[in-house]
Amino acid sequence: MPQAWDEPGADGVAHRPVPPARRAPGRFVWLKPGGRRPRSLLCPRRMRGLLTFTVLVAAVPAYGQVLPRAPVGGDVSANIRLRYETIRDQARAGVPVDEASTQLRTIVRATYRRGPLTLGGTLFDSRALDAPRPSALSTNEVNGFEPVEAFLGLDLGDAARKRLYGHVTLGRQTADLRSRRLIANDDYRNTTNAFTGARLDLADGDRWNVTAFYLLPQQRLPDDAAGLRTGRVVLDREGFDTRIWGATAGLPRLFGRVAGDIGAYRFEERDRPDHATRDRHLTTLTARLVAPASPGKTDGEVEIMRQTGTIAVSLAPTAARVPVETWFAHARIGYQWTRAWTPRLAVEGDYASGDRRNGGYGRFDTLYGMRRADFSPAGLYNAVTRSNLISLGPRLEVTPSRRVDAMLSVKKLWLASARDAFATTSVVDPTGQSGRDAGWQSDARVRFWAVPKRLQLEADGVWLAKGRFLASAPNRASDHDTLYLSLNASVFF
Repeated sequence: MPQAWDEPGADGVAHRPVPPARRAPGRFVWLKPGGRRPRSLLCPRRMRGLLTFTVLVAAVPAYGQVLPRAPVGGDVSANIRLRYETIRDQARAGVPVDEASTQLRTIVRATYRRGPLTLGGTLFDSRALDAPRPSALSTNEVNGFEPVEAFLGLDLGDAARKRLYGHVTLGRQTADLRSRRLIANDDYRNTTNAFTGARLDLADGDRWNVTAFYLLPQQRLPDDAAGLRTGRVVLDREGFDTRIWGATAGLPRLFGRVAGDIGAYRFEERDRPDHATRDRHLTTLTARLVAPASPGKTDGEVEIMRQTGTIAVSLAPTAARVPVETWFAHARIGYQWTRAWTPRLAVEGDYASGDRRNGGYGRFDTLYGMRRADFSPAGLYNAVTRSNLISLGPRLEVTPSRRVDAMLSVKKLWLASARDAFATTSVVDPTGQSGRDAGWQSDARVRFWAVPKRLQLEADGVWLAKGRFLASAPNRASDHDTLYLSLNASVFF
């Protein structure tokens, strides 16, 4: 659905623990400083998956010839994305060390407008075509034939005249709020975050804007291993046992090119007979300044979040609750040149607090926030996000032509707390003796419009050169460096 003023572009199944991988010197392919070497991503089973991907990509463009025309007053669009991904020496604990997967995601959107009213709906069909046993497969990858959006929209005022304008959205919907670090419509992941509820957007031209929302997050189903593997179709569930509500306010022209916004988010959850929770009751306050990227100009962003509330110490119904106090901060400064390829170079840093086991709870919770734009891919990698993390490093973006763009990011990673699990890896050393050095992450992406506006190809690769913590913590998945590759083909109708 349209997002009037938000800027453009939390899981699932328990898995059997997998012991740390043993060294296999004959399979190394290159060296890194410190002597540990990652192993090749290519093996016979992976090559079979890659061949399947290639054959399907060759057939995909034909679908564009059969989509019916949109009705008068309405619009119909669709997107099919085929993905092959493979990982070697996984960083996350409790999932297979090596794995490959082919996934297919189909999205169909339809809207109909008549005067101030809009009716809209979006269907997601997300499937894994060849999940191995065991697998890291979860509701992040599979959600079959799900109407993630079914909403009624109502315009209030006249946006074209740049006067006071509003828009109300009721029903099932996706959302991208402000920086998207707490609520986002995740595009890289094979499934997305969706909600049922109400949202109100108000704006006075480009002087100010406000968003208020009361949303019930949809719990993606099925969430059992058998259902995920077979792609069983079950309607996602929402209810008042889990809800998020709040408001944000922004000034698009705070001073010069700099915009500012503040926000308050309240998240509450409680147990159901079939679903135990940590009974999180969290209030997150946000403040942000941002200057957008533009050729020949300096850009930047600073955002700070403070999160307080209570959380249960375990999933047990009688578990004690402890107070929550956590912090998150993001800072970025960059510059984009006007020369050929319009290169943009930025330096980014993030801090997300971790739990210090001092009687309270200090691990920041990013709720339903995005991951790819700030850190690295989800999917089989899915290792780095805003929890017990300190990161710092450069990012380079180039656009060689209208059909090609590329990105390279290098980040030094540390733990904010040596006694808490690092980010989303579940790797932890309760004694703190493994230190705080998580290593270096190199993340690259290339996108190419093979057929402009119709077929886009994308390749993503990550090299996680593990530091002392990820290579020596007691429950580490592997002491080798992690290699991840993702190949994508997206067709748009």
